[in-house]
Amino acid sequence: MNKIDVNSPEFMAEKEKTVKFVEKVQKSTGWVYNPDNEVNESVIVGLTRNQIIYGKKYCPCFVVQESGNNRVCPCTIGVKEEIPTDGTCHCGIYCTPEFAQSQKIEIEAEVVAHTHSRGLSKAECEALLKEVSIDGDDIDSLLEARELGLVDFKLVDVREWNEWKHKRIEGTDFLVPTTSFYQSVEQLEEFKNFPLIVYCFSGSRSNYIQRVMKDMGYKHVVNFRRGIMSYSGKTIRG
Repeated sequence: MNKIDVNSPEFMAEKEKTVKFVEKVQKSTGWVYNPDNEVNESVIVGLTRNQIIYGKKYCPCFVVQESGNNRVCPCTIGVKEEIPTDGTCHCGIYCTPEFAQSQKIEIEAEVVAHTHSRGLSKAECEALLKEVSIDGDDIDSLLEARELGLVDFKLVDVREWNEWKHKRIEGTDFLVPTTSFYQSVEQLEEFKNFPLIVYCFSGSRSNYIQRVMKDMGYKHVVNFRRGIMSYSGKTIRG
């Protein structure tokens, strides 16, 4: 195992060269840093480490293979496929300006939802509804924004009728029980292109239903991870 002292003068000097290298690549391509500075720092440290150990800036997100079939930053796949398609490379340090801006909005939305420092903006609501999963604070903020008319979505409970009757999130629009899903999901047919949030008790059933619905052609399905058991917002019974 190669142990590198990241605080050593040697490492710090090489790290400075790596930063200049990354910024030179960005300048020549029009790419920008990831808005999450932790991502950038982690990748820069990894590139520096690989430069010191192997003599090349191998991508730190992959194991360096003795066969020599390794990605060298900026890697060909990132340049030709990942960035044009996804807006960012696999490691996340190179981003298109458009992707970086969307990520910045998502990060800000998460901060606002969890600190309740203010209400969500329309763009922040839309960013949350593009996430794969959200938590209770996110749902509370989205429900508040929906009441204000900033965003629209449907909140779907996929538990059973007795669970729904016992306690459900205030603002729930539909009950689509997992055990009778294919019979009940018909009521959502007109919302295939509409943002939907699904939830259950722990997030397990809703995660499964999320995958099923995406396979059925539903475009925007978000899972409430950890489910209603973790929810501290308003609930209703009956």
